[in-house]
Amino acid sequence: MTALAHRPPALDKLLESDTLRALTQQHGRAAVRAAARSALEAWRAEAATTPFDTAAFEAACRSALERQAAAALRPVFNLTGTVLHTNLGRAVMAPEAIDAVVAVMRGASNLEFDLARGARGDRDDHIAGLLTELTGAEAATAVNNNAAAVLLVLAALADRKEVPVSRGELIEIGGAFRIPDIMRRAGAKLVEVGTTNRTHLRDFEDAFGPRTALVMKVHASNYAIQGFTAAVPVAELAALCRARGLPFVEDLGSGTLVDLTRWGLPAEPTPAQSIAAGANVVTFSGDKLLGGPQAGLIVGDQALIQKIKRHPLKRSLRLDKMTLAALEATLKLYRDPDRLAERLPALRLLTRGQAELRQVAERIAPAVALALGDRVSVQVLPCSSQIGSGSLPVDRLPSACVAVGAPAGAKRAGRLPDRLAEALRALPVPVIGRIEDGQVRLDMRCLDGAAAEATFVAQLGALAQARL
Repeated sequence: MTALAHRPPALDKLLESDTLRALTQQHGRAAVRAAARSALEAWRAEAATTPFDTAAFEAACRSALERQAAAALRPVFNLTGTVLHTNLGRAVMAPEAIDAVVAVMRGASNLEFDLARGARGDRDDHIAGLLTELTGAEAATAVNNNAAAVLLVLAALADRKEVPVSRGELIEIGGAFRIPDIMRRAGAKLVEVGTTNRTHLRDFEDAFGPRTALVMKVHASNYAIQGFTAAVPVAELAALCRARGLPFVEDLGSGTLVDLTRWGLPAEPTPAQSIAAGANVVTFSGDKLLGGPQAGLIVGDQALIQKIKRHPLKRSLRLDKMTLAALEATLKLYRDPDRLAERLPALRLLTRGQAELRQVAERIAPAVALALGDRVSVQVLPCSSQIGSGSLPVDRLPSACVAVGAPAGAKRAGRLPDRLAEALRALPVPVIGRIEDGQVRLDMRCLDGAAAEATFVAQLGALAQARL
């Protein structure tokens, strides 16, 4: 029977109950005492109308402690239809990468130790050979993201000097982080050439002067300019720079190491193509189309890469052992391109066909309908996914979704999508969809495998009590 009283026992007395003793074993005495104090303060705020309920007090303590213990960074179901979603962690790691990270976390590793020589080594050695093998570059290094890679390259090669860039390539990436801002922070002076939609080789020639350090080309991976356009091909710009004795740097942004058209995906330039066309330095991301951990990869001429590695910023931006382990394991998968779509989750998700995804939606839809009852209307609809994270922004992938909306004639139907989206986010493994045409649409592209489907369905029962 619940104990009710107008005045609670002393705090120390409450802490001796069996329930709080058990919570102390799990969470520690300091945390339990703090939770108990907060629960008592909450009761006192309502003491004029609410008697003290021991069971409710203990439940409040347990709830507070469980909230505190829960991880802030949690797995979610990404059913937005954006595969490489910046806000949802971008690329899903391959099992080989996960195993590699766990292995180096368990103890000491040869992060900066050369086992053959028995002396200090270079942490870049764990991935440099793979990057040069896969891109054809002479040397390689890596930092914590591609924006950092561009910053480091400019700081090392163009400090207090001029860098011509086409006006059509002065991109802004997430968080209002713009190429002109990066250049300014690196100490380089931007020289804008051409126009927004058309830039010619002569525009670069006219911009060259005694303080020109290098030429940079930026791949517009997060937008597209269409219509009356012109851009200088990589090979022509590289040849011009070679004739003038200037380094040519290309920022590929998202970057991919393989020809994506092999799997029916839109073409995207590769570092190998840029190096073959004459680029001296190429930068690209590790956690987008490449399908690995967050990293900024830099490949190119040996002398330039060594100069970049010697810059003081390199140490500030270097990769940790876990990222290096995941990156090495991911790069090794590219040695077997015939099985890459099977083994690399990012590529597997991008290449799933619409027929397969419709089958997934048809398996999931009845469970969603059962959980929500006649409060909603549930349909299986065709839809379009996108690659995301600034990769191939115009192209769409045919997909299928479970669309949940208000039943015909429902009152206050306009509130349902927001309330349902909130209820989905409150599930044990939060579900993130998108709201479109007055419906919550759950794109099945990233609901991958029987285990994921089972986990998704198992938690839907909690929606029965959701206020819609």
